[in-house]
Amino acid sequence: MKWFTKSAEQGNADAQYNLGVMCSKGEGVTQDYKQAEKWFTKVAEQGNAKAPYNLGVMYENGKGVKQDDKQAVKWFTKSAEQGYDKAQYNLGLIYLEGELITQDDKQAVKWFTKSAEQEYANAQYTLGVIYLEGKLITQDYKQAVKWFTKSAEQGNADAQYNLGVMCSKGEGVTQDYKQAEKWFTKVAEQGNAEDQYNLGVVYLEGQVVKQDYKQAVKWFTKSAEQGNAKAQYNLGVMYLEGELITQDYKQAVKWFTKVAEQGNANAQYNLGVMCSKGEGVIQDYNQAAKWFTKSAKQGNANAQLNLGEMYSSGKGVTKDYRKAETWFTKSAEQGDSKAQYNLGVMYANGNVGNQDNNKAYMYFNISAYNGNFEKAIANREKIGRLLSIEKINNAQKLSRDWIESHNQNV
Repeated sequence: MKWFTKSAEQGNADAQYNLGVMCSKGEGVTQDYKQAEKWFTKVAEQGNAKAPYNLGVMYENGKGVKQDDKQAVKWFTKSAEQGYDKAQYNLGLIYLEGELITQDDKQAVKWFTKSAEQEYANAQYTLGVIYLEGKLITQDYKQAVKWFTKSAEQGNADAQYNLGVMCSKGEGVTQDYKQAEKWFTKVAEQGNAEDQYNLGVVYLEGQVVKQDYKQAVKWFTKSAEQGNAKAQYNLGVMYLEGELITQDYKQAVKWFTKVAEQGNANAQYNLGVMCSKGEGVIQDYNQAAKWFTKSAKQGNANAQLNLGEMYSSGKGVTKDYRKAETWFTKSAEQGDSKAQYNLGVMYANGNVGNQDNNKAYMYFNISAYNGNFEKAIANREKIGRLLSIEKINNAQKLSRDWIESHNQNV
């Protein structure tokens, strides 16, 4: 710092620039944007291309100077015209966004191109997007592939992903699933959990690369271990069903638990089922009720049905027909035919007050309509023998009205 200062005071441009950087970052000296601005200005006047870029950033963000869009554009332009790739890229963004200056697509493309030609990866990626979308200039897939490739080879994950998509679709390049796989893998190998999850989906679906369940599990696992909820849930389902990989209830419980604790209603429901059956975990109705409740409160119809059944039977919770009725009703209103059937049974048996054959008939009728044919029809006919024609007609009207009011179409 001492020697940079002595040299800078004698007009050495490199020393002045380095002093500006150190003052702006607080390296070897207390962070001081005003001092940074002083040294960047001095060196900018000597033709250094990076200094005006830094001044542009300072004026854009109001650090060490009063925020000033015009000054920011002035310094970015000065730096860009001297060939600094970052300034050219920033100037392209400024013209593209039109917030600091009048929006100008041609100027944006011009500066992105200049920056990209200097191998600036972000500019190459952006230029690739521009050619891919064809909004600012004529769409050109070959140019898009060219610039995505340059950016991708420098490690830009977005460019690698887009290049993978284009290779898989044969856009601007001969369709090549191997190349697509190569670029998707490079993206995932950078460690981003979402990218790893996406690669897992690519292998699982087999639409843009050859279907490979082992690879899908590999990348879902990498993503899941970083906390990606979607990957954790997919792994849980795969281990539970055992169709794509060896069934493993303990692994299913492990991954469902992780994602359930993040609030995923489907995982909470699945955990409830596994706890109630003792799959991959000691059978525990209390735990089942806990997870069904969490899921049911988020609107999961299956969880609402199961929770209703637990309150109806007293498994894992204190037996409570009123609570059973509440949860069966919530599930029934989402179209669950079993919940509708269970409500019919409760009203027929008088579990929630006086026996109500009209309501029982109505719910059996609705359940039958929604596919629970054998049981619901049998019980509907049984209840029907206890009702007058007038009451049956009324119960059928109530059924139609209920279905219409719940958008289940007659």
